[in-house]
Amino acid sequence: MEFSDIIGQREMAERLKALADEGRLPHALMLCGPDGAGKMALAIALATYILNGNVNGNGNLYKVRGIEHPDLHFTFPTIKLKKWNSEYKPVSDDFIEQWRELTSPQPSPKGKGDGKGDVNPYFSLADWMEAMKAERQQAVITVGEANELIKRLTMKSNQGGWKVSIIWLPERMNLDCANKMLKLIEEPPTQTLFIMVSREPEKLLETIRSRVQRFDVKPIAHDDMVKALMERRGLEQADAERVARLAGGNWLAALEELNAGNENRLFFDYFVTLMRKVYMRDVKDLKRWAESVAAMGREEQKRLLTYFLRMTREAFMYNFRKPELTYMSAEEEQFCQRFARFINEGNVLGFQELYQMAIRDIGQNANAKIVFFDLTMKAAVLIHSS
Repeated sequence: MEFSDIIGQREMAERLKALADEGRLPHALMLCGPDGAGKMALAIALATYILNGNVNGNGNLYKVRGIEHPDLHFTFPTIKLKKWNSEYKPVSDDFIEQWRELTSPQPSPKGKGDGKGDVNPYFSLADWMEAMKAERQQAVITVGEANELIKRLTMKSNQGGWKVSIIWLPERMNLDCANKMLKLIEEPPTQTLFIMVSREPEKLLETIRSRVQRFDVKPIAHDDMVKALMERRGLEQADAERVARLAGGNWLAALEELNAGNENRLFFDYFVTLMRKVYMRDVKDLKRWAESVAAMGREEQKRLLTYFLRMTREAFMYNFRKPELTYMSAEEEQFCQRFARFINEGNVLGFQELYQMAIRDIGQNANAKIVFFDLTMKAAVLIHSS
């Protein structure tokens, strides 16, 4: 994958390329930013640039194609399968086939490749959990992966040049893994580059954060998103403009908006049902609602709550009657025409805190039925507050 294959992000791409050309690239860097902005695309493009001999004149005979290169190593969160014993620590190689399938170019509705290049770098944790066929597990990076990475990176590179380690979602490392990775980053093997790709860097050990150079990747610019939707998805400009505005710089959100059966429509139904039932104070139906949501996987539950946070913000902003401040689909906007007045200065912060607390509790493996039933009861109080 080349820098030219990335959707937007020209400024960041040029910055990384310049650092590599000038020999000022740090041995460990972290690309941070929201989902769908292109962090992984930048990471793979930088790895491609380095492994193809564009640094210090070190040319390689084996050119990168896609993600296949003997000196390119990927680390990512994994789950524990039932067939493994309790002592086994999963490693990325256990799921390498699923990883390759996820990062393969995705077909467009017209049967053509979705985007340029020979790799698909645009995916979310939810996509990865689905690829692993995870049910209700939490995906983590184990100490077994750290041991495996240390073993690989301390060996001589296959091509006699650089070795690149791309660590996706390093905040998912457990404590044992993080401590071993810290030592590896502090004393890196010769000609080894670590590229971390993080969406929640604040959850990473401070000692690791202090030893990597951080690069903040902004959401994709509106014009770049419109151009990509027209070129890669075949949209007319008016449709591309609408989708780009809803996506807010997130390529994954743009693709979801194009998908008639996207997850947000399911979440919208859950949100509407909850708001109607809490207004009616229908405890029996609220209990059923909580049980239904509790049956989801934990990652899906967190995405649902994140959607609720967004809809609360949009409903509140709708009251100001300034269309440029809201980012909703036609269906969401139609609902807010009657609902928005129930989200006001007296309860908007309460709703946001309620959903954020639930996200935290679910992330800490709290009992989902209790979390969501408690949420419904508190929401019933908030919806009737002034």
